[in-house]
Amino acid sequence: MNKITLLLVVFTLSITNAFAQKPSSPQVTITGKIVDAKTNEPLEYATVVLKDLKTNKIGGGITDEKGNFNIKTASGTYEVKFEYLSFKTLTMSQKLIDKSMNFGVIKLQEDANTLDEVVIIAEKTTVDIRLDKKIYNIGKDLSVRGGSASDVLGNVPSVQVDVEGNVSLRGNENVTILIDGRPSALVGINGADALRQIPAEAIEKVEVITSPSARYDAEGTAGILNIILRKNKLKGFNGSLQFNVGSPERYRTAFNGNWRNKKWNFFTNTGWRYGAAPGNSFSDSRFFSASAQNARVIEERKFGRLGRSLFTSFGTEYYINDKSSIIANIIVNDGNDDDLNTNVIDRFDGLGNINESTLRTEDESEDEQRIQYTLDYVNRFDGKGKKLTINAQYSSELEDINNSITEVNTILNELNDLEQVLENQDEKRGLLQVDYVHPVGGKIQYEGGYRGNYRDIFNSFFLAERQDFVNNGPLIPDTGLNNSFNYKEFINATYFQYGQEFGKVSLLTGLRYEHTSIEIEQETSTTVDKKSYGKLFPTVNLGFELKEGESVTLGYNRRIRRPRGRFLNPFPSRSSESNIFSGNVDLNPVISDALDLGYLKRWKKVTLSTSIYYNRSNDNWEFIQQDTGDITDNGDPIIRRFPINLSTQERVGYEFTLNYRPFKFWNINSDFNLFRVTTDGDYLDPNTMVSQNFDFKNTAFSLRLNQKLSLPGKTDVQINMNYRGPNRNAQSRREGIFSMNIAASKDLFKEKASLNLNVSDVFNSRKRIQNTFVDGVFEQYGEFQWRQRQVSLNFTYRFNQKKNQRNRQRGGDDFDGGGEFEGKP
Repeated sequence: MNKITLLLVVFTLSITNAFAQKPSSPQVTITGKIVDAKTNEPLEYATVVLKDLKTNKIGGGITDEKGNFNIKTASGTYEVKFEYLSFKTLTMSQKLIDKSMNFGVIKLQEDANTLDEVVIIAEKTTVDIRLDKKIYNIGKDLSVRGGSASDVLGNVPSVQVDVEGNVSLRGNENVTILIDGRPSALVGINGADALRQIPAEAIEKVEVITSPSARYDAEGTAGILNIILRKNKLKGFNGSLQFNVGSPERYRTAFNGNWRNKKWNFFTNTGWRYGAAPGNSFSDSRFFSASAQNARVIEERKFGRLGRSLFTSFGTEYYINDKSSIIANIIVNDGNDDDLNTNVIDRFDGLGNINESTLRTEDESEDEQRIQYTLDYVNRFDGKGKKLTINAQYSSELEDINNSITEVNTILNELNDLEQVLENQDEKRGLLQVDYVHPVGGKIQYEGGYRGNYRDIFNSFFLAERQDFVNNGPLIPDTGLNNSFNYKEFINATYFQYGQEFGKVSLLTGLRYEHTSIEIEQETSTTVDKKSYGKLFPTVNLGFELKEGESVTLGYNRRIRRPRGRFLNPFPSRSSESNIFSGNVDLNPVISDALDLGYLKRWKKVTLSTSIYYNRSNDNWEFIQQDTGDITDNGDPIIRRFPINLSTQERVGYEFTLNYRPFKFWNINSDFNLFRVTTDGDYLDPNTMVSQNFDFKNTAFSLRLNQKLSLPGKTDVQINMNYRGPNRNAQSRREGIFSMNIAASKDLFKEKASLNLNVSDVFNSRKRIQNTFVDGVFEQYGEFQWRQRQVSLNFTYRFNQKKNQRNRQRGGDDFDGGGEFEGKP
């Protein structure tokens, strides 16, 4: 009976608009809150059904994240039902509603009879816009099925993922990525590669937080992306199984499931992938030195990548009592890549005559393992908002790379170079976090906490190369490059914040203190570099509710960008002998102050969220490209690229996110970001004593348009278009990039299964095209495509679940705008 009722609810909510627009009766507003009777926890997406006993017309709405509902309806006598999945329905059979009224707190009891029933799961909205954050739910996104976390982030409002997988927020690449609200080994040493290992099916939603409160780490000057992994808590046993095949060669499978009874909940997300990711690049470099042996060098690379990985997350939650529980979780990501990359290099003299043509080949194998253990304790005390959370986490990441490099002179058919490169990266991380929330009187809330975060990263680099080619001599270690690098970081942080509501005004202000201790050891250095510093990070967030569905926010926060990983690692890249990147162990953190003014407006079919933001950073990093003065064995000048603390940077921008549902079968969401960057700084090259000016101003923008159509025959079509406009810095210019994905989905077997066809990068246009220039030294034109167009077919089968074609939404909208200001993060 419960299942039938839920189906009726879904159907009736689809006609809420028509009912709400009835002109013959005066409009009234009903409000209230729906909670779990045992825990007093608010029930988000609970349903309020209103049946007019005179006309038999049905309307209603749903609750927000705090369990509150606010529904406009015509005055009259109604049958009122309060419903939530796996809970008993509360019915008021004859309720006169002739004026606006507050129903107070509605408490629903769990229904034990639903344990063995088939559960109906409503699809969540694609984009949930709230004033302090945007929440992207991947349940409806066809274009990422069978994909990875990197694909998911590429469709999130305000977020861009470049062709190499680097993530930026509002055009700023210094964004902190959290997993379930905490730092994680899953995005450890190499975030771009790690994100490609996490299957999209393991992700429930992504939170985009552009003005974080003091509760969050101060790391990340652009803001925070919080990836929430699936932890289903529905009663009984249910789940889904997915299979994916594609071209270029691609095979993936994923399983998501959970089993819950009164005391225990077990959940898992497991995925396996095997696939090729061919890519390519091209560069044309011209050198202006009169003594340059090669005045022009053309390189054409092809990347042949073949990857395999297993991702599994398994956890359990034990309910100690109605108010407290313990959650234990283990995540394992085990991968192996075999890459065969080729680089054809042609070298010319100043008259255009060819000096040499070579084929450089890299045969690289890479083994990775990431493992993370998490233990959480939650105590909700009296169920009235007071809450204690204790989190403990330990994680490790191992990465071993073995790269054999050969270079052959294709004109003379001679071996030019033979190298063996061994790299080892080992990261260990420990975390302890305690958060306490204490509300007072329903309008005031205090919160405080501690976080200790320890990281130990060890890198080793070994290069051996043949020097005697006449006698086929042995590989000789390069003592000038071989090194080991150990980075240790310990951050202790405490915070306190205070929130209060003053009528339609909400305030959340806080102060966070973080003390950082760093040690850096290198095999090639006899000294240990130590740094220690403490910083205060104030935050203020204000919210103003102008009227129902219309709000304004103002936020200020101070944040930090600490150098880590490849930015500190002095080991040079070896893909190209003449173009190398190396880190800088003397790099200092960047401190940034940011302001954000936001506006949210909800209409019947449209939600608009806009923001004006300003960010100022001191000691900002710039990436210097310079001629080292050295040349390769082939006579190419060696150009080194490395970061330094150089400039002051100001960033001002405007963005808006728009959700529009013109018809029931057509849903549109889009976002636009326009920003201007101003950088001031000068660099004096210690080798040449020549000063370079790095002042520049750059205006750039990005635009995304996503559309989903629900067609007859239970078929959905989704079209995602993305354009990232041209931009520049002091030494380079990048062209704009356009890409488009198309996906279609068909329900099968009475909605127990779905078949999904996805074409990623339809026009094969997702390429980075860049011009780099250093006055009087060199200029370079380059193209890079990390992954070519892909076509994939995905099959999903749900057991003890049933896809719900329609969303349970307030007023017939396709999203819940979350109009009120949230004091808590």
